[in-house]
Amino acid sequence: MIPSKRSLMLILGLAAACPFIVSPARAAEPLKVGFIYLGPVGDTGWTYQHDLGRIALEKNLGAKVAVRTVPNTQEGPDSERVARELSADGYKVIFAASFGYMKPVMNVAAENPTTAYLVASGYLTAKNFAGYNAKWHEGGYLAGIVAGKSTKSDSIGFVGPFNVPDVMWYLNAFTLGARSVNPKVTVRTIFVNSWYDPPRETEAANILMNQGVDTLAHFTDTPSVAIAAEARGVGVISFHSDMRRFAPKNYLTGLTHQWGDFYTKVVREVMAGTWKPGVYMGGVTDGVVRLAPMGPRVPRDVVELVQAKERDIASGKLNVFAGPIRDQSGAVRVVAGSAYPDADLGKMDWYVDGIVGGSRK
Repeated sequence: MIPSKRSLMLILGLAAACPFIVSPARAAEPLKVGFIYLGPVGDTGWTYQHDLGRIALEKNLGAKVAVRTVPNTQEGPDSERVARELSADGYKVIFAASFGYMKPVMNVAAENPTTAYLVASGYLTAKNFAGYNAKWHEGGYLAGIVAGKSTKSDSIGFVGPFNVPDVMWYLNAFTLGARSVNPKVTVRTIFVNSWYDPPRETEAANILMNQGVDTLAHFTDTPSVAIAAEARGVGVISFHSDMRRFAPKNYLTGLTHQWGDFYTKVVREVMAGTWKPGVYMGGVTDGVVRLAPMGPRVPRDVVELVQAKERDIASGKLNVFAGPIRDQSGAVRVVAGSAYPDADLGKMDWYVDGIVGGSRK
């Protein structure tokens, strides 16, 4: 059916008001969607989880989308080049899955106002530029409960990548969760200053186990910590992905992030001309943050406790950063009757009481 002249004028008027509306000429064509990845996809870790989201997007939208992924894209000039090439090739939605892509991709967004750009862990916004992140603290608190119930030495180890807010708010919530069920717990931390460095992750895990920790957790990208823990009979909580196969006897659980529904929602909104930029934070309620299945070492009563706390978080009954909360020095950071706001998580630069090491200078 050929639209009337009046209908065409109306559509063109809407397109002028919203640059992301799909024009009649292109409505039958698949929308081109690009993904920029920092590393190879692999079978665990950060990039792998985002690629699972890409797979879900293609499954949900089928022939309505044409998707391209560009792995192994370095932050800085390389990411700006890739984003510019995708834009020139007609990709109308570009997901850049690394915090370090934010400013380079924002430069490209300013030159291409009819393309939507979204950066993982990004916090800046513009007319066609947005950020998206996960509420790591919600899953971290739940994982901490498992760790606090599992340790016999009251000493938990944590292998971190960098001393940055995303990692800090996860580690803080993890520690609060552990101490909510075991107030004697301390969490020893080592930062390896890399997102992906298997030898250094393994070395850090072994140092922590040599110091007496009997439960390990991490925020790094590889299964190295899980493998090291399995070799020495230490309970382990993974990050990013379900890593049960790397520690079949000693796996406790893991925090995973699931992006399929979010990616699908954004692309559908761009198709409909209703997408609006902002900073998205997905958590337990949205299904973005989920725990992996519990391992064989986790008792049934702990599984049920975690499930109950998960329901409390989803309903809003439990805010994991509700006060009072003290930092490592004993100073009150969150007073009783208040809670640390999600909007300020990116500014977090302190550690809660119970964390050993890791202090920012």
